[in-house]
Amino acid sequence: MKEIRLHGRGGQGVVKASQIIVKAAVAEQKQGQFIPFFGVERKGSPVFGYLRISDEPIRRKMQVYEPDIVMVLDDSLTMMPSTYEGLKEGGTIIMNTVKPPKELKIPQQAGQIALVDAAGISEEFLGRNIPNTAMLGAFAKITGLVDREILFREIEASFGDENRRAAEAAYDKTESVEV
Repeated sequence: MKEIRLHGRGGQGVVKASQIIVKAAVAEQKQGQFIPFFGVERKGSPVFGYLRISDEPIRRKMQVYEPDIVMVLDDSLTMMPSTYEGLKEGGTIIMNTVKPPKELKIPQQAGQIALVDAAGISEEFLGRNIPNTAMLGAFAKITGLVDREILFREIEASFGDENRRAAEAAYDKTESVEV
């Protein structure tokens, strides 16, 4: 089982991104579980999404405290200690940023870092900064947990062709960097 935690801000699509990953996993006959975490926050407030993907039934019904993967949709959240909290040794970080890794306060236990300018890609394809679908393209490339084409079909079904093209562009532009 892989446990994933998404960090973003209200309006960036954390909840929908989590749902789409789970839908793609289920379409592949895997097990998926999505747990949103938000209160009465306004647009721009920190939002979290928790999800699990497994080949076996998922019995846990709680938040993800020790994620294998952390996705960060807004790099300003790297200043919050909770962003990387509990990341497993050798874990993966996928981040929307144009900053160099030195400026991101990457924790020592991270094994893989993937960076993509999801905000820039979403601006290019959608005309606004909603980086969730671009981040899904990065997720597909780096993790291999869900089939790329199935994920892109789910994106298109939920949001349309422009979002699919944003995800495809992010897939191509995501770079894995040294820790």
